[in-house]
Amino acid sequence: MNVYETVIGLEVHAQLSTKTKLFCGSSAAFGGEPNARTDPYTLGLPGTLPVLNALAVRYAIRLGLALGCDIQERSIFARKNYFYPDLPKNYQISQFEAPICLGGGVPIREDGRARTIPLERIHLEEDAGKSMHLGETSQVDLNRSGVPLVEIVSKPAMSGPAQAGLYLGSLRQILRYLQICDGNMEEGSLRCDANISIRPHRALELGTRVELKNMNSIRGVVAALEHEYLRQAALLDRGETVEQETRSWDPDAKRSVFMRGKEEAHDYRYFPEPDLLPLVLDPQWIRAERDVLPELPFARQERLARQLSLPDYDAGVLSSERELGDYFESVIENKGDAKAASNWIMSELLGQLNDRSLSITEFPVSPAELAGLLSLIGDGSISGKIAKEVFQEMIDSGRSAGEIVDAKGLRQISGDDELLGHVTATLEANPPQCQQYLDGKESVLSFFVGQIMKATHGQANPKRTNELLREALEAKRKA
Repeated sequence: MNVYETVIGLEVHAQLSTKTKLFCGSSAAFGGEPNARTDPYTLGLPGTLPVLNALAVRYAIRLGLALGCDIQERSIFARKNYFYPDLPKNYQISQFEAPICLGGGVPIREDGRARTIPLERIHLEEDAGKSMHLGETSQVDLNRSGVPLVEIVSKPAMSGPAQAGLYLGSLRQILRYLQICDGNMEEGSLRCDANISIRPHRALELGTRVELKNMNSIRGVVAALEHEYLRQAALLDRGETVEQETRSWDPDAKRSVFMRGKEEAHDYRYFPEPDLLPLVLDPQWIRAERDVLPELPFARQERLARQLSLPDYDAGVLSSERELGDYFESVIENKGDAKAASNWIMSELLGQLNDRSLSITEFPVSPAELAGLLSLIGDGSISGKIAKEVFQEMIDSGRSAGEIVDAKGLRQISGDDELLGHVTATLEANPPQCQQYLDGKESVLSFFVGQIMKATHGQANPKRTNELLREALEAKRKA
């Protein structure tokens, strides 16, 4: 990648998390029996008319505000004409010349530096259905047809596949923070088409762009772009030309294959949708969506690092998902030690989520209950080792940490009187080891601690036990 310069733009389709479709009342939920979530409008039957989903409009406004777009108080829906078997009307209702959002940008962090990838536009449109090809036959499922989408179109401003991956990851995170799209690429609720061209370094004219489709993960987008860069570079190195076309990414073969010549806007014969009036937004709608904007991921990460003195990495993990950040902040509202809460969540809690295939919203231990467990560790009532066992039982039984600790008699022995009795008995029972310590072999201290832990079934406070052992042994040295 030292010979040619890469120019990349992404077109991301995000399925909005509404209950119903963009222009009719059929369910927009994922899955279901094929063609069960349809109605006369979805099937494109004559005489049916579109009725705009107001919540989808609000979600588009919310996204535009979060990304710093100019929200257009007047936008227009258009017919995009083309024939696919999974588009019964033979046209798609979208927005073209007058979209709902213009400009804005998606923030990324690259090599520790913040920058913004500029956007061209965000517009609303309905989804098509899904074709499934089985040998020599094809089947069509129209459940997805008409589902509301926002298409987020970047400017051709990304300089490499890795940067495109950062952009897509940040955009997905923001969509999930706004709670307007679940971002599930495997289910198709977030889909990405990539436009890539290459040109010699310092050349002013853009190269011929190729569109890539059929990428169902961020890693897949990066791999497809890397492959396409190499394919185009090899063509130019041989003195050949790059053709403008649409190619499909084959993740198994790890290569792109020709689909069709690239369409231009005039191929779709756009014209204003005659069955929908222009969309004129009440400024109050825009203000209402601005009022519900959450703190976005990068801002939250910076605040957690600054206010709570957390390392940037910790703050980044804890702010990676809105619900995880909410959980963490709720824990520290109940238990003030932010670093202890951060360490426990990042190690034990995230490990449990992974092992049990749970999301943080499904986790059975509430923030207040976790705070109670951390309090028992902090005041010396239980050791870190015991706490891990208690945490497992909290998840399995639903009981609080205090209930489990009391029922099983797990509280640490922290009182000096009781601990001194164990220290004295252990030293009296092991004179050879005492002599070894007095002769300078301080590592034998761990032997004594182990003996006391064995005698107390692991309930002796290890820190105070160490301190009392040293005091008793030093007293012997001076005697």
